[in-house]
Amino acid sequence: MTLIFDGNDFKYELESVVKLFYPAKLFDFIFRGGNDGKSRLPDDDYCYISRVREKESSLLHVIVKSESKTSELSERISNGIQNYDGECEMALGRLLFSALKNVTGKSPEWGILTGVRPVKRVNSYISLGMSEEQIVQRLKSEFLCSEQKAHLAFKTAQSQTKALESLDKNSFSLYVSIPFCPSRCSYCSFVSQSVDSFSKLIPEYVQKLCEEIKYTAGITKSLGLKLDTVYFGGGTPTSLTAALLQMLMKQIEESFDTSSVREYTVEAGRADTITEEKLRTIKSCGADRISINPQTLNDSVLEAVGRKHTVKQFFESFELAKKIGFETVNTDLIAGLPTETVESFMSTIDKITDLNPENVTVHTLSIKRAADLMRKSGSVIDNPAKEMVAYATQKLGALYKPYYLYRQKNMLENLENIGWTVDGKASLYNIYIMEEVQTIIAVGAGGSTKLIKPDGSGLERIFNYKYPLEYLKHFDLMLEKKNEILNYLK
Repeated sequence: MTLIFDGNDFKYELESVVKLFYPAKLFDFIFRGGNDGKSRLPDDDYCYISRVREKESSLLHVIVKSESKTSELSERISNGIQNYDGECEMALGRLLFSALKNVTGKSPEWGILTGVRPVKRVNSYISLGMSEEQIVQRLKSEFLCSEQKAHLAFKTAQSQTKALESLDKNSFSLYVSIPFCPSRCSYCSFVSQSVDSFSKLIPEYVQKLCEEIKYTAGITKSLGLKLDTVYFGGGTPTSLTAALLQMLMKQIEESFDTSSVREYTVEAGRADTITEEKLRTIKSCGADRISINPQTLNDSVLEAVGRKHTVKQFFESFELAKKIGFETVNTDLIAGLPTETVESFMSTIDKITDLNPENVTVHTLSIKRAADLMRKSGSVIDNPAKEMVAYATQKLGALYKPYYLYRQKNMLENLENIGWTVDGKASLYNIYIMEEVQTIIAVGAGGSTKLIKPDGSGLERIFNYKYPLEYLKHFDLMLEKKNEILNYLK
């Protein structure tokens, strides 16, 4: 398909709208100067997106041709309107969405809300004093969002109120990157290395990571920042031995004042990396929240996506975590995995709720360019993820509250990832990173530091070296880069 932009350069947002209907596809692009070139349209499928500025108003015009069907829509907008370009972009987005809906018969429920953080927008409306009814109506009229998703976004924002109100503007969270996994799942695009292929360098990586933790603590102390939450992610942090996990967690305890820490999470992730020794080490070193992620409770699906553990191992790991006494256990699930059926996914949801975990996170499969699954995208796009997510929302919504929500590119059915929680157990880290209200300082390969000015006036990102070998090779240069934290926040 060819996307033709005539008299506008709204490529990023409007391409995102097209991808709602044609996920995991690549497009050709043509840019024209605004002379309404309808006479020069391709013979093949295309989206023609035009803005012609006249004396007092502009004509916005969209034509979509796809699979022998054509839809043509237009409207006028005043040239004197406030935020002229932004309003044109929004109006063209609505026209394009409606035309694509006409030719495909699809109706993505989030409308033209293509961003990662729809709840952040809802929180901004709440801060203006808008009611639920006003917010829902605005999401429906301006963004073509379905009523169900609009209410879901509002309920999620409501669940975040206590966490947002309790946030100390002089605090930060620490993210610790452990970019190793026992094997690579077919849907994964994270930067991670196989434990087997990188085993000889893992002790050196952990040693350097300890040095980075100590160096970073010096920076935060000089800024007078208080450590609020700690989050070990990856990869699979429990790919490390109990001794290496203890080394890292002790380094954090020695380097930072941990008396102000309100939440400490370690992603145990895969059941094939979990042992009693590791869980007892994690608990004794201060972690109170752990994530054990089966993704599905169907052994054939686990095998199909390359996860080297069984459903039985997940249940054993979950029971062990509860026996050891973790206050909060999260389980991650994915709707839309290859070979998963609606019935098998419903069974997974039912079995998970029988366990009563404090948090359940339901992801919708996203077909990522760097994942092995991208090469087989045609076989999974038609997976009935929408029915799976609908069942999860119904079942979990009766038992839990939605507390954080985000979206990714190329998600099946333009759906969402959503975290569910029992009262009082919402993950602070997940809320703060999604709503971009707290500085998150990352250490380790692939880590992305996100700096937030205390008054909320700015946001800056600092990236660590992406791959473990780069991280080790350029470690001293990376530490120097950490000084940008001082320059931005002082």
